[in-house]
Amino acid sequence: MTADWLMKLGAGSPGGSRARFRLLALPHAGGWPSAFRSWRRVLPPDVELLVAQLPGRGTRMDEPPLRRVEPLVEGLTRAVAALEPLPYVILGHSFGSVLGYELTKALERKGLPPRLLAVSARQPPCFPSEAPFAHRRTDDQLLAHLVEMGGISPELISRTDLVRGALTAIRADLEAMETYRRPLSGTAVPILSLGAVDDPVVIAERLHLWSLETTGPFDRLMFTGGHFYLYAPGTAASVARRLTNSLPSVDPLTL
Repeated sequence: MTADWLMKLGAGSPGGSRARFRLLALPHAGGWPSAFRSWRRVLPPDVELLVAQLPGRGTRMDEPPLRRVEPLVEGLTRAVAALEPLPYVILGHSFGSVLGYELTKALERKGLPPRLLAVSARQPPCFPSEAPFAHRRTDDQLLAHLVEMGGISPELISRTDLVRGALTAIRADLEAMETYRRPLSGTAVPILSLGAVDDPVVIAERLHLWSLETTGPFDRLMFTGGHFYLYAPGTAASVARRLTNSLPSVDPLTL
């Protein structure tokens, strides 16, 4: 069902009234919808927050995860196209940036483009992943990599009941990301590139080259906080203010 692909976080619009705006968020590799729980607290009440829920996590734990970008984008495209029409923005973090970029293009082809694509903590497609690939590491090597980049607390490594099960989804997403190659054409949707200057896995100087992927306006914002900076409440509030400048009552996308 298309509803399985997207989870609504928080109450959304006040008093059950219709939301004016939608934020569609796509988490990092292996990420659950709860990764964006800090965002619900910083968004205006009339903004609907929908977060991607991919196979192999959340209420879809019993489904095998998908290991390529194309079927993930197909499922997400069907889900978004089935929603009640609203002005919306797509925000992807890390692996979610790859999905967000391809989802934007798919929805653009359907005549349903977002007002803005925000890509966070991921180098642009002109820099494909190179060997050695993280998805081919052993469980112990992958866990050490996740600890190094701040994706998991070192104290949790010993909790095999919590961590080992999540590695299947993480590995699948990493494989999808690392086998992805730059498409022949980009998008006309404006792009906002986001990153952290102290990200241990992304070269900050490359983020401005997301400008090559759009014929529309482009801008870049940089923060601190490592690879997962976007989930910190303060950063979330700053980025949310920028994204909600696209509300219908505002001249959209003044980048």
